[in-house]
Amino acid sequence: MPSLDAAPDALSAPSGSPRPVDPRQWQTPYADALERHAARGPVQLMVPGHGGNADGLSARLADYFGARTLQLDVPMLLEDIDLGAPSPLDQSLDLAAQAWGARRTWFVTGGASQANRIAALAVRGLGSRVLSQRSAHSSFSDGVLTAGLVPSFVFPSVDRTHGIAHGVSPAALEEALSAASERGEPASAVYIVSPSYFGSVSDVAGLARVAHAHGAPLIVDGAWGPHFGFHPDLPDSPSRLGADLVVSSTHKLAGSLTQSAMLHLGDGPFADLLEPLVERAVAMTASTSCSALLQASLDIARSALATGAEQIGRSLEVARSFRAALREDPLFAVIDDGFGAFDDIVGVDPLRVPIDVSATGVSGHWLRRHLIETEGIYVEMATATTLVALIGAGKTPDLDGVLDALRTAVGSEPARLERALAADEAFPPLPPAGTLRLLPRDAFFAGTELVDATRAVGRISADTLAAYPPGIPNVIPGEEITAQTVAFLQAVAASPTGYVRGAVRPDVALFRVTRED
Repeated sequence: MPSLDAAPDALSAPSGSPRPVDPRQWQTPYADALERHAARGPVQLMVPGHGGNADGLSARLADYFGARTLQLDVPMLLEDIDLGAPSPLDQSLDLAAQAWGARRTWFVTGGASQANRIAALAVRGLGSRVLSQRSAHSSFSDGVLTAGLVPSFVFPSVDRTHGIAHGVSPAALEEALSAASERGEPASAVYIVSPSYFGSVSDVAGLARVAHAHGAPLIVDGAWGPHFGFHPDLPDSPSRLGADLVVSSTHKLAGSLTQSAMLHLGDGPFADLLEPLVERAVAMTASTSCSALLQASLDIARSALATGAEQIGRSLEVARSFRAALREDPLFAVIDDGFGAFDDIVGVDPLRVPIDVSATGVSGHWLRRHLIETEGIYVEMATATTLVALIGAGKTPDLDGVLDALRTAVGSEPARLERALAADEAFPPLPPAGTLRLLPRDAFFAGTELVDATRAVGRISADTLAAYPPGIPNVIPGEEITAQTVAFLQAVAASPTGYVRGAVRPDVALFRVTRED
């Protein structure tokens, strides 16, 4: 790890020299096929009901989205689009796999949430036990529940100053996997998150080596890193680093339309086993009316990324300049400058800028609302002490204007009032997880009842509850609810800047538990 006094950008974890661009990456076979179909002016006596034109009831729809959107919005199973050998869709999927260094790629139109569920269903075919980073997205927890997996957990490191959950180090994973084996419960799969919501990047290559040494494939929730590997100053794609399955939320920073994502299968030791399992899980979870518009956006975004290193470089320069200006202002700091203090972090995503606003005396939540209401500036997220700005790959927003707006906001009369009303927040320490007494699936489908907080202690939760910050699930279905967990959840819920996701009531006065009869 770099030392704490390393240069601010020492954790950039670049992917190396620029890769030569395969000329085929300029092609967009699926998107082009849709255009050819629309150019024929077909008479569509099939779904969707708008018929690909603005006639009749579709006039407002065409006026709102544009007539071309309706022409390109076609159903599945059309020759020379997604039928044929190989079809234009097949060609686009092959190009995506090549671009991210995968053995095979699937387009997913239900977002990374669907991809997480696919991953959970697929690895159930290798065994029933999964070791998961505790700060996993709720969609993976849903997949664990659906697949009937038995979870155990490895906790990420936590920045307690800002309430930020980071990642897992290879040493921590080794310890957790060894402990599981000693209990006679060896994991059949491992799930980790990289990059984090705040841009911290884990040692995926090291984690893959540890998981493989224990006979388990590594699933990487790389939802926030779909742009990785497309510029030498970005971290590399997890598929190239040994990950066996990679969830990639392409719309987040890579420019496809919202709800479009990809799932990549690495070319590792588990590929032959996983490929048919993933194929079946995709068929189980996908719509039989997948959106052609979303899939075309994935095809186009892939081509733009694979051929857009120069434009991505301009985005990186804008981000570097923004970071430098923040460092020079005594009211702000760049949180990832301190990531060297955590042994699980080997790099950062330079296109996510986490800003420490604690010196301003106002909360990040207040600042975010103020920027929206007064300037129409929307940052990705806020906590009590932070704002997170996201810069799309290939985008060059006016970040000088954003910094000016931040300075104006913290010096405004409303900010002075906010500082006068602000109270210090001190959350109790994160409680340990309760004992898993039922499989999550069994607890979810069991008969349930609502009980008050005092009567919930010692009972089995039927819900997943996660306090924000830091967003780590504090209890999942099947786990025993402890007094420490109740106290922690209620303390966070009572704070001005915290909330508990999944709670029956905002004050966490009631818990949904399994019936005891």
